[in-house]
Amino acid sequence: MSNTRERKPGGGRKKSKPEYDAGKNLKEQMDATVALYDSEMSLQAIADALSLNPIKVRKLLITAGVYESDTAKLVQRTFCSFRSTQSYSAAVTSTMSALQLSRPSVTSYLPYEKGVYFPEDAEAANISAGAERQRHYRAVVALKKDPCEENLWKCVVAFRGYKFKTMSGLPFTYTLKKGRGEEFTKELWIDRREGSKSLAWSSVLLAYHNIGKIGEVVDRPKALGDIRGVSYIYGLFYRFGLIDVPDKAKEKMGVKKH
Repeated sequence: MSNTRERKPGGGRKKSKPEYDAGKNLKEQMDATVALYDSEMSLQAIADALSLNPIKVRKLLITAGVYESDTAKLVQRTFCSFRSTQSYSAAVTSTMSALQLSRPSVTSYLPYEKGVYFPEDAEAANISAGAERQRHYRAVVALKKDPCEENLWKCVVAFRGYKFKTMSGLPFTYTLKKGRGEEFTKELWIDRREGSKSLAWSSVLLAYHNIGKIGEVVDRPKALGDIRGVSYIYGLFYRFGLIDVPDKAKEKMGVKKH
């Protein structure tokens, strides 16, 4: 007679640490890593501060969507091309062969498979605070380096959900809606207590082209033109670094610029 007991459905070894949540632990590590990276610490310095190795630091930053390099882009692009028809492991192997890299090298440039990857179109509520700050920082820097309509739109996309303030200190946010092809439609929906108001992209561009010199003080919203919703545009442009505002307005607007 066999002494083997029939295993009950759902049975098995109990977790040695039932309170341990791998996903939560990964997110906490990402948040801490991104916060340090956001303060412009090197990968080695972050690794030393968090008792991790630099390769894991880089992988965490890649998973959070805030680290970029030519090598990372090449590995991820190559991997994705194989992943569409292969298993994860097979796609890694194919990438190794295509780029003549070791398995550890390939996987070090890929997001954690079970991690939360934060693409640029992810909503602010679904990404870490550190990843959101880094997204804002990159968008503002790109706009400052090359002030153009394309980079202005990228700023608009990056800052959706951000809490802006008008010159008088009234808080507001905006959202974007998606149309065909899952692309954002060029209309900002301003969310205020009394409801949502639409702000046309054409109005934003009109105010943008009325800026005399990038970074100069603009005394009041109307100086950007007699444009519908210009009080909101004024708040956006100040946060984006396109204009400066009078000192008395800075206290009410409470903006920390990069």
